[in-house]
Amino acid sequence: MHFITHPEVMIDPLVPVPRWGLAPLGIARMRALAALPEMAAVQSVWASTEAKAIEGAGILAGRLGLPVQVHAGLGENDRDATGYLPEAEFQRTADAFFASPDQSIRGWERAVDAQARIVGAIGAVLAAAPPGPVAVVAHGGVGALLRAHLAGAPISRSWDQPGAGCRFVMRPGQKPGDWVALPAG
Repeated sequence: MHFITHPEVMIDPLVPVPRWGLAPLGIARMRALAALPEMAAVQSVWASTEAKAIEGAGILAGRLGLPVQVHAGLGENDRDATGYLPEAEFQRTADAFFASPDQSIRGWERAVDAQARIVGAIGAVLAAAPPGPVAVVAHGGVGALLRAHLAGAPISRSWDQPGAGCRFVMRPGQKPGDWVALPAG
């Protein structure tokens, strides 16, 4: 499984976060990823219900001649209680989210609940996918929670991606690989 986080987005505080699309740089980076030789073997492409993930998955799927499958459980942790937060405030709140996984931070979904949802969604995706490599396009927080689970480790921000637009590969019976940045556009 290739777990891919959406790259750069068009941030608009007046638009709900789940409806943000990819920025031109994010589109270019997804195109560069789709052109990598190791992506040619992918047999199914999945995304969360958020616009940026669907758009990124669409770029990959289009290159491969595949449809995009969508699973609501792949969504980022529910942050509707705060909506858009300026970058510094968002980072402080995300730090608290990972540091106190059993608590709701500012009304956000608890990290333990998000992790359980995500692990269940990945299981459902893998069960529904045809044989062969699967690509999932989702979000950084989703990947951090998934990587911690797959490694059998506590929830921690140390599992988070170093920046927007990364991927890790997981093979059956192996722990997840490290984050690798998507290629430059």
